[in-house]
Amino acid sequence: MIVAVVGATGLVGSKMLQVLQERQFPVTELLPVASSRSWGKRVKFQGKEWTVISADEAIARKPALAIFSAGGAASGELAPKFAAVGCYVVDNSSYWRMDPTVPLVVPEINPDAIGKEDHIIANPNCSTIQMVLPLAPLHKAYGIKRIVVSTYQSVTGAGQKGIEQLEAERAGGSGSKFPHQIDLNVLPHIDSFLPDGYTKEEMKMVNETRKILRDPSIAVSATTVRVPVKGGHSESVNIEFHKPFELADVRRLMAEMPGVVVQDDPSQNLYPMPITAWEKDEVFVGRIRRDPSVENGLNLWCVSDNIRKGAATNAVQIAQVLLANGWLGN
Repeated sequence: MIVAVVGATGLVGSKMLQVLQERQFPVTELLPVASSRSWGKRVKFQGKEWTVISADEAIARKPALAIFSAGGAASGELAPKFAAVGCYVVDNSSYWRMDPTVPLVVPEINPDAIGKEDHIIANPNCSTIQMVLPLAPLHKAYGIKRIVVSTYQSVTGAGQKGIEQLEAERAGGSGSKFPHQIDLNVLPHIDSFLPDGYTKEEMKMVNETRKILRDPSIAVSATTVRVPVKGGHSESVNIEFHKPFELADVRRLMAEMPGVVVQDDPSQNLYPMPITAWEKDEVFVGRIRRDPSVENGLNLWCVSDNIRKGAATNAVQIAQVLLANGWLGN
């Protein structure tokens, strides 16, 4: 099968190549695509080296699948061109997520949202994915009325330049990716601010949660924060349900959810942390406890590797859904 990875030389694109290989996706020819400054470079995949080419060259090869991690502008321009030659596009940017004609998919939750004619499929925001995965079975059982979430997002969410700034500051230097120092600091600012004072990242969590869980009535309030951690996002999530629940049932439902691991034993200091979630594909959930301040309220803490499940792994899992349905022809 001919597979294109658009943005192959970036942080997420490189991880996509790794996950494709780990999951033994049937790639017979890889088309690594990047901007003109990377043309002619070589990337390693399946024990071979492959030359980075332009998007036009890749489109001419008519790949069966293209996985995008090249930013919204590139996705808006190029995804329809790949789709026009019969290619299925899995896009990691925010460009297509809220398009009502484009499925927004977490494969453990809503793989049925993808139809054979859907040649562009959106990968959700990393912070949204890790929140909705453990909440999906709880919503089905009890009905979510309201979510209040605060995130603690690592610098890898800002790409390679985010890592470089943190490392430079720790070595006594500086960087320009963030508007303030990130080392020894916390920034309540991810993506650009909107007129109402929320950021785009916060509104992604609001709107994408409703779309994935297929319930526009869910009230969501988000505060997204950048922390000086190299990998793995963490979230404090407060949920108010329509129906009463038992904590034992909540733990069981989340433990039974594919892709979720419950780590919740305070007596042994067992709870999810980014340092232990890094390079893993699951969402880890702990600190599960009732919120006594509101009827049918629950608090939990969830952690996930934002580059894997939050981006690359989820995208490859979507590709695996397409493969299992027999829609990837060559």
